[in-house]
Amino acid sequence: MMTTFGHYLPVNLIFGPGKTEVLGEEAARYGKRAMVVTGRGSTKKSGLLDRAKALLEKEGIEVTVFDEAEPNPLASTAMRGAAIAREKGCDVVVGLGGGSIMDCSKAVAFSACNEGPVFDYIYGTKKGSGALPLVLVPTTCGTGSEGNCFAVLTDDGTRDKKSLRDNAVIARASIVDPELMTTMPARVLASVGFDALCHCMEAYMSKICDPITEIMALEGIRLIGGNLVKIYEEKKKGLTDLAAMDMAAWSAVCLASTYGGMAINQAGVTAPHGLEHPASGMRNITHGRGLAALTPVIYRRTIEAAPEAFAVISECLGGRDEKDCVDVIEALLCRLDLRTTLAAEGVLPEDVEWMTKNAFKVSAAGLQNHPRVFTEEEVARIYREAL
Repeated sequence: MMTTFGHYLPVNLIFGPGKTEVLGEEAARYGKRAMVVTGRGSTKKSGLLDRAKALLEKEGIEVTVFDEAEPNPLASTAMRGAAIAREKGCDVVVGLGGGSIMDCSKAVAFSACNEGPVFDYIYGTKKGSGALPLVLVPTTCGTGSEGNCFAVLTDDGTRDKKSLRDNAVIARASIVDPELMTTMPARVLASVGFDALCHCMEAYMSKICDPITEIMALEGIRLIGGNLVKIYEEKKKGLTDLAAMDMAAWSAVCLASTYGGMAINQAGVTAPHGLEHPASGMRNITHGRGLAALTPVIYRRTIEAAPEAFAVISECLGGRDEKDCVDVIEALLCRLDLRTTLAAEGVLPEDVEWMTKNAFKVSAAGLQNHPRVFTEEEVARIYREAL
């Protein structure tokens, strides 16, 4: 166990079914002109966007909607939103949606206060100086972006997918309402739920995991192992009535997702995310599905470097020890209808060389913090096996 460490994460979580109702009063603490950052479809179809606008306007807040955030958000999208926020004089940003929307919201809030390309700050050629206050309302339980200082963006030109990391983009309030998650399609739930699990597993086995982070990561693994399949099967049955749904299970997975986001803020991600980001940066594949293709392949090559950690993960997921850990993960993927390959997701054999080089460019720290440090040749072999 690490005996010397620092742990700083000033996250203001407002958690529980129905907590969306406090959105207006929370946002009003930080400004009177809000930019609501959201996607093009789901929050409109569900009625959540109109509900959020009404809650904000009830508190006298002027609302500007920026509804251009896309999956795997582009830097140019965030820069465009930031320009509109400055033009409209927005003084608070509300992120309303899944992980990509929250990441885009953070980048908008940051770029509204910092001139120049956001990737200059991501690569450290410029130093940031603050951000607009953020209030986040997640509608998926996967990235845990509500609980950390990360905003993952893709550079339009280079296709580099990398995180902006700045404490200025930690939300002033994160409203985690499990009721909002129940509108996700089953396919989306499976993907984001596995992303949350990966955050917890990777943080736990990271070389820089501290004791506090370890507690959150292991509890996140346990909660997902015990509840994700339950709520996935509810979605497959088409349940929509909250009274008929297992809200305790939904709450458990939502909490696990938030734990995962908080855990990677401290311990970072390791090889699965490190290798997935080049794939989704290059081919815009669904992040959780890319992780599903890569994680078993990577972990089979890692067990000998950290058998104790894999034994604990297996036990948290209902297995016995390190010997069956990957089998248990693959069985979970099967139950989530999430067994896939990179090729099935759109990655081509000729992409392997670029992805390998890019992994060492955008994910160097995560690769170094993995229990086994892979060479470029080994990474290329992992990509080919995952195709």
